[in-house]
Amino acid sequence: MSARVLVLNGPNLGRLGSREPDVYGSTSYAGLVRECTALGAELGLAVEVRETNDEGELVRWLHEAADGALPVVINPGAFTHYSYALRDAAAQRTAPLIEVHISNPHAREEFRHTSVVSAVASGTIAGFGIGSYRLALRALADELAG
Repeated sequence: MSARVLVLNGPNLGRLGSREPDVYGSTSYAGLVRECTALGAELGLAVEVRETNDEGELVRWLHEAADGALPVVINPGAFTHYSYALRDAAAQRTAPLIEVHISNPHAREEFRHTSVVSAVASGTIAGFGIGSYRLALRALADELAG
C-alpha cells in the first residue's frame, strides 16, 4: 500500500510555465503535477498535488494533513515570507513536512530571504527548479522507509 503524500502549492504556482520563466522555468503546472505523481508512484507514494491562491484553503489542507498524519511537500509561494497562520498550521504537523522553492529565495530580493515556515519544517529544499520537488519526494520516501 502506498503512503499518501500531499504536495501543496501556494499563490501563483498554478501559473508555472508562463510566470517569469527565467526564474521559475518552463515546466507548466500540469507538468509539475505529472512529474510529482510519476515519481511518487516510482517511490511507492500516492502523491496528491494541490494549488491555491487562498491562504485559508492552504491552512485547511495543512490541518487535514496534521489530522491524517500525512507527509507534506509545500511550496508556500509568497505566503512563505509573512503568513503566521500558515506557519502555525505547519507547526501542527504530525508527519514530515518539507518546504520547497523552485528558485533560491536567498539569491533574490531581500524580502524573500525570510521564511516563517522553515523553522517548523523537517527541512527546506530550494533553488533546483522543479527538481526541488523531486528531491523533496525522495527525502520523504527515505524518511518514511526508515
